[in-house]
Amino acid sequence: MRLFLVDDHPVVRAGLVALLGGEPDMEVVGEAAGGDEALRGVASSSPDVVLMDLQLGDGVDGVEATRRIRELPTPPQVLVLTTYETDADIMRAVDAGATGYLLKACPPEELFQGIRAAAKGESVLSAKVAARMMRRMRDPGPALSAREVEILELLASGAGNREIARRLFITEATVKTHLVHIYGKLGVDTRTAAVTAAVERRLIRLP
Repeated sequence: MRLFLVDDHPVVRAGLVALLGGEPDMEVVGEAAGGDEALRGVASSSPDVVLMDLQLGDGVDGVEATRRIRELPTPPQVLVLTTYETDADIMRAVDAGATGYLLKACPPEELFQGIRAAAKGESVLSAKVAARMMRRMRDPGPALSAREVEILELLASGAGNREIARRLFITEATVKTHLVHIYGKLGVDTRTAAVTAAVERRLIRLP
């Protein structure tokens, strides 16, 4: 099967090339450090599976790259391989069309099995991620919308209401309305408490 690697760390990509090169049924046909580069490379190399990191520096991130890759006329499967495991990261990747989600700390054999399963279109989750999703199903906690998660992440980065409104192309009044809903769902009454609660519940991660 033909594989394409997307990771902004050259050492990680080199390690994956060496690791995957030992599997007789796997061939790395391309690699990219960023989302824009990945989109061009995937379109020209026609891989079966893309191994996608989530944080890719400036430009298109892993989630958006996944979404765009899955919108190609004959899209490959996308298997997320990352260090991030918040609920927001997992759900965004799955919503974008990723067929699986593995952590970089997984054993090589789990990675090999995950790639082979992803190539067949089967869902792949690391044990740790699967356990998180099961806990979320049993105890869903506050049901934050995607927009509320975006606002929380911007709050965590230190953005004020005006900056959040500018970044999300909404009005400051809309931002304030979202904050009221966020506070109610998290049971807090300040911006700092909202960010702290969201991080503790692994709804977002700090920048």
